[in-house]
Order: sequence, then structure tokens, then C-alpha cells
Amino acid sequence: MPDSPRVALFVTCLVDLFRPSVAFAAVKLLEQAGCRVEVPARQTCCGQPAFNSGDRRGTEAIARGLIRELAGFDYVVAPSGSCAGMLRLHLPELFDDDPATKERAAELAGRCHELVSFLVDLMGVREVAARLEATVTYHDSCSGLRELKVKRQPRELLAGVEGLSLREMEESEVCCGFGGTFCVKYPEISTRMVTNKAEHIEATGAELLLAGDLGCLLNMAGRLKRMGSGVQARHVAEVLAGDVATPAIGEAEG
Repeated sequence: MPDSPRVALFVTCLVDLFRPSVAFAAVKLLEQAGCRVEVPARQTCCGQPAFNSGDRRGTEAIARGLIRELAGFDYVVAPSGSCAGMLRLHLPELFDDDPATKERAAELAGRCHELVSFLVDLMGVREVAARLEATVTYHDSCSGLRELKVKRQPRELLAGVEGLSLREMEESEVCCGFGGTFCVKYPEISTRMVTNKAEHIEATGAELLLAGDLGCLLNMAGRLKRMGSGVQARHVAEVLAGDVATPAIGEAEG
């Protein structure tokens, strides 16, 4: 690994549109770990919505653009297991009939990582300079957990946040019901799933819900609010970076 790796931050669509503070927290954490961070100006969606909807041609076009835009970096890091999983595991699948592009896609995939696992597993981060007097619970998002094996890494870093107490919820590894297009295709099932999740969150007595994927957090925060819950939601990067001055997810700004 380079002494000071050049890292492209893959911001993700949801972070860009709904929660830019997550991107700023990610930059802070990466720079504290010794990385030189850049945000490629022409990065786009990872292609997952098109991929999951069967738009193969559209996904391929997105992938070709990303291969060009993300070339030359030592690593590409995303504050999302879902987007990182798409880049790392599924991009090469698109080009089975195009060996040259498949090779370039595989090279890119090998440089792509989810934020917290990158910090712990590759950069060797063992502690963060953050403090938060709060009781929290953590939701394991599906793609990060099942595709990228992100489970222990956020908990290891959260254990070092001064003042923070983690209470595990029942069925923390069960889907929240978001699933990208799943919640649109199957709204009744999705609503039942997120209701179950919200009940498990409430049962912990935690003040704060954390996760590593903004889609899941928006889904759970919305359901908690509609149920009249006082539990707030934040991306784990915000807590690890000590950036909790902004309103919680789903709360009005200003």
C-alpha cells in the first residue's frame, strides 16, 4: 500500500442529494487515516438501480463512464455497502462478452471498498478521536453485510467513541425493507419489514440508530418518525468523525 494512498471518494447519489454531511465526514475520516482524498467531478450513480431493474444497456453505459472516471486512483471508497458492492462485485459481470472491458472493470472492482471496512481492514485504523454521550443501536445493511462482510468493523470503531454505549437490537442482520427498487415493487411487504425493524430499534431503548447505508437509514428514520418514535438516525461515519451538529436524518434543517 502507498504511504499516502490517493483515494477517490465515491459520494453516492443519496448522500449527494440528501445528506452531504456524510461525504464530509468520510473525507475527514480518510484524511485522518493518512489518505489523499479527491472527489471525481464526473462520477455518476454506481448503476445499481438500472442493474436491478433489468436495464443492462444503461448499466453498461454507466459502468464504462465510471471505469474512465475512476482510473488512476489507488482506491475508490464509498460510504455505502450497497454502492461499494455494486462496484466491487457486479461491474465485471456486465462485460462477459467483452474481455478487454471486463478486465478493466475487474481492475476497478479490486480497488473499490466500503468506507469503514477500508479504514479498519486496509488502513489499520483502530480508534477515532470522537466523543458522543449517547446510547446507540446498529443496523447491518444487507449489501455491506452479505456482499462485503461488513459487521465487526463499525463496531470496533464505535467501541472507541468516548461516551458511546452500543445496544444490539434483535435481528440486526435482517433487511429493513428498503432494498432499492424492492420497496417500490413490493410496498406492503416493505412496510411490514421496516415496521418490524422499527419495533426492534425501539425495544433497545437507544437514542440513536446508526447504519452504513443512507437508503436504509432514510427508510428506517421515516418509519420511526411516522410511528411517533424519538429515536434519531445518523450515518455511522458522522459519529466516527465527530460530526453530529447537523440535524438527524429525516429532521428539518434550520
